[in-house]
Amino acid sequence: MSTTDLAAMTGLELMRWIQRERPADIPSIGRLLGMRFDEVDHGRIVISLDTRPDFANPLGTVHGGIAATLLDSVMGCAVHTTLPAGVSYTTLELKVNYIRAARTDGQTLTAEGTVIHVGRRAATAEGKVQDEQGKLIAHATTTCIILQPNG
Repeated sequence: MSTTDLAAMTGLELMRWIQRERPADIPSIGRLLGMRFDEVDHGRIVISLDTRPDFANPLGTVHGGIAATLLDSVMGCAVHTTLPAGVSYTTLELKVNYIRAARTDGQTLTAEGTVIHVGRRAATAEGKVQDEQGKLIAHATTTCIILQPNG
């Protein structure tokens, strides 16, 4: 297990640490789905993953929950990059629009999340998921509640 003090890091430092170290010893949804942190900037995150047959819905295409999870991850992590050490967040609301189906044959899906607003108590962000050809698979917005320490 890592000896790095994750709680002492700002959100941006934590996201860059995850991108750089790719910690295999910390259970996460990213590890489960094979997410890669491709870009980490203040207020913006890009994550990709390769689809696989396990992601299939009954129709044989990528389940909408995979796109929703990617979107929730990039938008929430984008918000996290703006927060100081000791301040956390959680998703309060997630609105997803599905545009087209994605294949389960190993194609790369890329999600980008961008912060719209961060206040003391709430933050908003938007995101999109595209396939390898740049075709839009889904887009979303979120509202996150900011959890201040001792407050």
